[in-house]
Amino acid sequence: MVGMTSTATVTSGTSRRWTILALGVLAQAAQAVLVNGTAFLIPTLHEQSGMSLAQAGTLASAPVFGVVFGLVAWGAVADRHGERIVLAAGAAFAAVATAAAALAAAAGASPAVLAVLLAIAGAAASSANSASGRVVVGWFPPDRRGLAMGIRQMSIPLGVALAAMTIPVIARDHGIGWALALPATACAIAAAACAIGIADPPRPERADAEAQGLLANPYRGSTILQRIHAASVLLVVPQYVVWTYALVWLVTERGWAESAAGLVVTAAQFLGAASRVAVGIWSDRVGSRMRPLRIVTVAVVASMAALALAGFAAGPVAIVLYLVASVTTVSPNGLAFTAVAEVAGPYWGGRALGIQNTAQFVAAAGVGPVFGALIGTFGFAAAFAVAAVVPALAVPVVPGEHRENPGIE
Repeated sequence: MVGMTSTATVTSGTSRRWTILALGVLAQAAQAVLVNGTAFLIPTLHEQSGMSLAQAGTLASAPVFGVVFGLVAWGAVADRHGERIVLAAGAAFAAVATAAAALAAAAGASPAVLAVLLAIAGAAASSANSASGRVVVGWFPPDRRGLAMGIRQMSIPLGVALAAMTIPVIARDHGIGWALALPATACAIAAAACAIGIADPPRPERADAEAQGLLANPYRGSTILQRIHAASVLLVVPQYVVWTYALVWLVTERGWAESAAGLVVTAAQFLGAASRVAVGIWSDRVGSRMRPLRIVTVAVVASMAALALAGFAAGPVAIVLYLVASVTTVSPNGLAFTAVAEVAGPYWGGRALGIQNTAQFVAAAGVGPVFGALIGTFGFAAAFAVAAVVPALAVPVVPGEHRENPGIE
């Protein structure tokens, strides 16, 4: 009878883990539809509103700028009060702000007004970045954590895929306001689901954690976290170059229709999502996050260099090179994200993940205007070549093996 009870308890705990993982995926996917999906407004802003690529890229990057200001704050709230309240409240605030932006766009508001509302929405939606990663790491054991975080990281390319299939066509046919209704709805659904279904993972009481040294600042006495942050910043640049300008490249440079280009971008995102799971499983199998991260970093450099040459390639070859770059550039995130949470522990994980994502989003926020200007001046091939040089700098920065924080089971 005791054995039956134990088995039932384990089964119940396992079922809860996977349910919470599914909700974390939903929250992060909704955030991606908002924060990354606005890039798919660029063709409409450029062609119908008369904005330059740099101007359209800047407006589309407004949610990313907002994310920068919300990540560490949300992480601190999660460290103190838990993940459930952060995920539910952040998604709800994001839904309200995005709905306001949609109404403002429909009423013909200025780009400045839209940028402010979208930045507020991004700041609210950033709650998913810190809290959904924490909740996954907290509920899964180390030998399944790479897989679980890989699945969680699938949510971002899946959210981008949903946005790529819908936002460009809606914006072209019905306007920016209706296109923004999609991320507003996604965030509202995520808020309700997280409020109902998320449970905070178990962790030591603060008194016990203090006795074990788990409240100590993990940034002191070691540079592992700093090196992971630095490498991640360098690796996020090519990822956002591809995410932000691939659709524009296909439409303006290769002559594709928005709907057809959206399908190709969608396929790329699904492949990228699968790659995040694959590298997560790989890291579990080899018992390391950093060795796979170093190898994937080299692959990012090679794929972006190849994409820079795609302008000289005809037909399907260019598309294949784009798909390869799309897959490799999104692969490293889960490895770095998992490593940060493991090193930082249960009482610093939220802030460490917030710092990780803040640094990444600061770099990502500059991708829209900087690479828009590069493309406008020198063309896509030159911009892709620059995006290959940046991750090359990350290869020597990736640290060696790390010791997991003992407070994470």
